Amino acid sequence: MTHEQETSAAPTVQASRGAVRKLTFASANGFQAELRRRVDEFFRDSGRRRRDCPQMYVKTAILLGSFAALYLVLVFVAWAWWVALPVAILLGLVTAGIGFNVQHDGGHGAYSDRPWVNKLMALTFDLIGGSSYYWRYKHGVFHHTYTNVAGLDKDVDLGILARLAPQQKRLPFHRWQHYYLWPLYGLMAIKWNLFNDFRDVVTGRMDGHPVARPRGWDLVVFLSGKVVFFSLAFAIPLLLHPVWVVLLFYAAVGLVAGIVMSVVFQLAHCVEEADFPQPREDDAGRIENTWAVHQVETTVDFARDNQVLSWLLGGLNFQIEHHLFPHVSHVNYPALSRVVEEVCRDWGVRYAEHRSFLSGVASHFRWLRRMGSNRPALHVRSVQCLACR
Repeated sequence: MTHEQETSAAPTVQASRGAVRKLTFASANGFQAELRRRVDEFFRDSGRRRRDCPQMYVKTAILLGSFAALYLVLVFVAWAWWVALPVAILLGLVTAGIGFNVQHDGGHGAYSDRPWVNKLMALTFDLIGGSSYYWRYKHGVFHHTYTNVAGLDKDVDLGILARLAPQQKRLPFHRWQHYYLWPLYGLMAIKWNLFNDFRDVVTGRMDGHPVARPRGWDLVVFLSGKVVFFSLAFAIPLLLHPVWVVLLFYAAVGLVAGIVMSVVFQLAHCVEEADFPQPREDDAGRIENTWAVHQVETTVDFARDNQVLSWLLGGLNFQIEHHLFPHVSHVNYPALSRVVEEVCRDWGVRYAEHRSFLSGVASHFRWLRRMGSNRPALHVRSVQCLACR
């Protein structure tokens, strides 16, 4: 889905005085055009492919093969809990890895130049318990278009459970959210598996936004995906193991996958260095930045020099590059990040990064503590973000 297609599917924003309006961004100032020019130049000069990169096919084989092997060992081979538990933890990590690498690129049309290959890879989300149909709206439209805009980007809205943005209401128990939220992140994957998609089908809405229910082939894929997942997660294991054992190890896999996926997302958007802008109510719901500047300043990279982590996370430690160029395969992001950082520096756009994974975790911890406190929600910005380096 292109940026133009995303904005044409834009949800509305509810202003405080009651008018329902579409959110818009400031007119382009040349920054995005210059980014595209230099990125095009990079691919032309380097000879790299934007999609259909051989590394992706090798990585896909490794991840899907590991998923199949671990599943077979967990269900058919493991004879004791102390054997099964490490296997379940590894299966949770590989499940997250499939989502980060294979499904994510496929869902964004970044895996291949051939649409059918992208759709096939996107279907791996149905394999691991989600819905590629609803992911396209929640992530591709609502999150990627309106990143960190409270009320529209539901990826930064956990309801009453937590306060992630300054515009959200603070409740008394949020003062402890920087402690209690970490294990609860694990429930994200389980909630996807057992509740979210079914709720969206029944209500015809996603997080308050009207979304068309799947029809025709989309409905066939949706239902088939649920049958496959529930067969793998419950039906087949129940033929060999007691109910409590099946539920226990399903929870173990789901909690590991949920914690990993949640934390990786939070390090890109819910940290001290990311902006949480709101539309100007006196200007027809307009964000004061252009779309491209908005994407850069609401997103933070981390651990850019860690090649192992970049491989495991599908380049999601390069979220700035991903938000600007979601149709480019993530294997290109480490090299692209230098180009993007240089253009940002030339145009005076703040480019933020954390030098390590742990420094990103620490920033997220501090942000949760700040949002849960009763102090004014001051948002600290550093023009060069020297504290991140």
